[in-house]
Amino acid sequence: MRALFSRYPLLIILLLCGYAFLYLPIFSLIIYSFNESRLVTVWGGFSTKWYGELVNNAPLLNAAWLSIKIAALNATLAIVLGTFAALAIVRMRGTRGHKSLGIMVTAPLVMPEIIIGLSLLLLFVALEDLTGWPEGRGQVTILIAHVTFSMAYVTVIVQSRLAHMDRSIEEAAMDLGARPLKVFFTITLPMIAPALAAGWLLAFTLSMDDLVIASFVSGPGATTLPMVVYSSVRLGVSPQINALATIMIAVVSLAVLIAAVIMYRQEAADQKRK
Repeated sequence: MRALFSRYPLLIILLLCGYAFLYLPIFSLIIYSFNESRLVTVWGGFSTKWYGELVNNAPLLNAAWLSIKIAALNATLAIVLGTFAALAIVRMRGTRGHKSLGIMVTAPLVMPEIIIGLSLLLLFVALEDLTGWPEGRGQVTILIAHVTFSMAYVTVIVQSRLAHMDRSIEEAAMDLGARPLKVFFTITLPMIAPALAAGWLLAFTLSMDDLVIASFVSGPGATTLPMVVYSSVRLGVSPQINALATIMIAVVSLAVLIAAVIMYRQEAADQKRK
């Protein structure tokens, strides 16, 4: 590290400044979650009372649970639909409508969220007038909206993995008598599993983080965590938000640590086999 700093001092300084810009606000949020004062910018002494009040804050906890539930369902559905779309794009090249399918699937990546939210709102209103479904807007409409744009990200990730995958293994399995469905579940699916895991986590994060689209397609009975946080910020940030964010950071950090340990053990086991 010292040798690297002596050769590229400016690069190292800029790198450290970038990491400080990213992580210092997170550390300050964690520190002020243990603040005694109600004012989040004034330190009033160490206290854990905001964690106790968070447990009794039913609207905030309900919004957090709703966001987690929608995010998990969204990620699962986005993985299924995105994988099918990626297979169609990669395996059907040269067929009629191939390029049109690719453009339609990836369009939400470049389309502004406010346009997606407004268009989905108009769609749900028109469907309700014509068919009576959905009755109002709530969890179902939020889930459909999130799957609509999350599927595009999953498709791009899985498509990249499929495009660089060696198809000779699949062809060898089919030459030996395996049916296409069995080839997919026993060969293709394990080979693209890392891409599926990455797509699931990305779709989950996008759903948890979404505010604009959810604001358009949600109703009075369905309020996600970003909507609650945004409304509370407009009226003044509560230290309970800091406490909730600290808990979420701890859970995510623990999950990343467990994943790193599992990957390290797998790599060590693979090296022993070699």
